[in-house]
Amino acid sequence: MAADISHPPMEQLQDLEYCIDSNPPWPETILLAFQNYILMLGTTVMIPSLLVPYMGGSNKDKACVIQTLLFVSGMNTLLQTLFGTRLPAVVGGSFAYVMPILYIINDSSLQRIPDHHDRFIQTMRAIQGALIVASSVQIVAGYSQLWGLFSRFFSPLGMAPAVGLVGLGLFQRGFPILGNCVEIGLPMLLLVIGVSQYLKHTRLLKDVPIFERFPLLICISIIWIYSIILTASGTYRNRPNPTQTSCRTDRAYIISTAPWFMFPYPLQWGPPTFSAGHSFAMMSSVLVSMAESTGAYMAASRLAIATPPPAYVLSRGIGWQGIGVLLDGLYGTGTGSTVSVENVGLLGFTRVGSRRVVQISAGFMIFFSIFGKFGAVFASIPFPIFAALYCVLFGLVGAVGLSFLQFTNMNSMRNLIILGLSLFLGISIPQYFNGYVTVQHGLVHTNAGWFNAFLNTIFASPPTVGLIVAVFLDNTLDVVDSKKDRGMPWW
Repeated sequence: MAADISHPPMEQLQDLEYCIDSNPPWPETILLAFQNYILMLGTTVMIPSLLVPYMGGSNKDKACVIQTLLFVSGMNTLLQTLFGTRLPAVVGGSFAYVMPILYIINDSSLQRIPDHHDRFIQTMRAIQGALIVASSVQIVAGYSQLWGLFSRFFSPLGMAPAVGLVGLGLFQRGFPILGNCVEIGLPMLLLVIGVSQYLKHTRLLKDVPIFERFPLLICISIIWIYSIILTASGTYRNRPNPTQTSCRTDRAYIISTAPWFMFPYPLQWGPPTFSAGHSFAMMSSVLVSMAESTGAYMAASRLAIATPPPAYVLSRGIGWQGIGVLLDGLYGTGTGSTVSVENVGLLGFTRVGSRRVVQISAGFMIFFSIFGKFGAVFASIPFPIFAALYCVLFGLVGAVGLSFLQFTNMNSMRNLIILGLSLFLGISIPQYFNGYVTVQHGLVHTNAGWFNAFLNTIFASPPTVGLIVAVFLDNTLDVVDSKKDRGMPWW
């Protein structure tokens, strides 16, 4: 009967043109690397833009933090692709660290500092100390092979919702942000779908499918110019401040404040300060980052035409990611690092899973972080443009996660219950927790702030909740009789 199946399960995707070890021609490689760099700028700019004002920092401080984060992201990406999992995965700033950082920012001892710049420096040093201590969790879990031992409980059925929620769980960074400036975001979404999907077989050059390889560069250029014209023509002159911030190309204040030359160095904000409560709160983000990164590595391996990373490779990747968080703490990036989900989606979107492309994109990150004015030009792209891309790329990563279900028996009621429950709770529980998040506190609100930040961070992450529910149910419900149904022989 299996012979009659027209599309049997496949461990590797067949329609990618360049796998992990094969490389496009050099001109294509450089343009693809630049495309990866442009894409990761969205999160790199968004996180400091959100946090630095709360810390008391000025626009100049924000520009310096963005450059530092970009510099360390380049270093971490190189370390991960050379020594970690060696998958073509970009490592950048993570939103998983925002809640503990907000807890540190709101620490009463820091809030009492009257001078804004001094408060920014002291807060940054407190965040650095917490990141340095919390990074030890990832380093120990990785290099002790503890995470690898835990990953032996993963099956295709358990990974499907976890990887799927790595993409689908980020829905709030898609259309809700796009909707802040519909006149820019919606044309971008329609254009990128049209160019990449409907024009992908159109060849302007004989050997290079330009519309399939470089849809982001083409569409961002067109819509960016369109948004510059809207700004210059005074379209947003009398609009509310949130609209102007989202739509205008001159409201980021990054170009004017970024230094021409800045070489980030360790402890540039001063010596880190250490607090047990801050460090414990930050450890929750490290645990979330491990769960999210595992899902992202699984997706990246599939999109780069590689077999699923074995336990020792996952552990090694998590260990090097811990080194990355340690570097974040030493340099003072203002947040921790994890695998960039949007860049994982780009592997499948362009059908290029080459490791060299990602390594050269790391070179772009380091170069543009040092020569700040040049990088600031690209960093001023309005957020709704990135949000339109996220709608496509996050959705693709989510679909890759669900593709693991082909190795399982989806006619099994046991599997359907586990999948449905983990997907639903993975979306529903974080939505409930995020609904209570304010600058001051989240849903869990006891007298112990570190405890609040810890639980609120864990349960606000869709991949983490999905992974916990799926792995627990998958390893406790009819385990002996369902090995084949779970997809373990295919793993």
